[in-house]
Amino acid sequence: MTVSEDSVHKVVVLVRHGLLPMELGIVHRLFGTAVNEAGRRLYSVVTCAVEPGEVLTDADFTVNVPLGPRALRDADTVIVPAAVEDYGPQQRGRLSPPVEAALAEVPATARLASICTGSFVLAAAGLLAGRRATTHWKSCPELAALYPEIDVDPDVLYTDDRQVLTSAGVAAGIDLCLHMIRSDHGADIANTVARGTVVPPHREGGQAQYIDRPVPDGGDSSTAALRAWAVEHLDETLTLQDLARQASTSVRTLTRRFRQETGMTPMQWLGQQRLQYARRLLERTDDPVDRIAAAAGFGTGTAMRQHFREALGVSPRAYRNTFRGAQ
Repeated sequence: MTVSEDSVHKVVVLVRHGLLPMELGIVHRLFGTAVNEAGRRLYSVVTCAVEPGEVLTDADFTVNVPLGPRALRDADTVIVPAAVEDYGPQQRGRLSPPVEAALAEVPATARLASICTGSFVLAAAGLLAGRRATTHWKSCPELAALYPEIDVDPDVLYTDDRQVLTSAGVAAGIDLCLHMIRSDHGADIANTVARGTVVPPHREGGQAQYIDRPVPDGGDSSTAALRAWAVEHLDETLTLQDLARQASTSVRTLTRRFRQETGMTPMQWLGQQRLQYARRLLERTDDPVDRIAAAAGFGTGTAMRQHFREALGVSPRAYRNTFRGAQ
């Protein structure tokens, strides 16, 4: 979904009793701080409840939500966070009448998304049928068993399948929101939002949900210096052996450290960096695809096109047209 900077995109969060407050805060913080170069907000974010009033949370406080389901009628994006009720055994197609009535207010053109086990709401409403989806890794087996028509992927942070998006645990909701902002307005604005919130600007949806140590320890074993070096040498042909040599370590040790610190192998991480750099060049420059492919280390335009289609489902030209208009 591409969003014009001349219009304000309305994001509506549909909450239920047993809300996880952090998931509500994520949406307001990230979308609420996205602005264009002139400082104008790109999104309006509102919260609605299936029944207006005091909404219970899983903490020792409540949230007052004065808006009801009518707020969904002109939504451009609807986000359903998790609730405590999702943690118990689920039944196929089980939706409370108020939730079912609320979802009936959502326009057919709206983008739909869930955070964590909010995916069970979308699944019960039939909105994930025939689509790829995920949820918290603990709940993926149940989601797959109840809804065999859904392609449940337990090994990703988020999915985006034809304007219906799902995410894994709470923190993956951050990745999901940044992905939507990036899809709407490009990497620069999404990165600015991420910097303001002090979170990583981009974790690919295909990254594993669970890794041993998601943050580098900063000591002698950290690969941070190597990663910084590699980013400065993306235009070069770098092999796993080259990276290990630069880090003065063995391939085996380097691979282990990368998995611990990033959740990926060194070459997976390097491929992600090449893709991100190519995307930035497509958004910011008029350079031809072959020149960008060389600068990002893909070698040829053909190779870069293949990577774009595999990772993003579009060609570099289509990606550029999305964010910069037809060239």
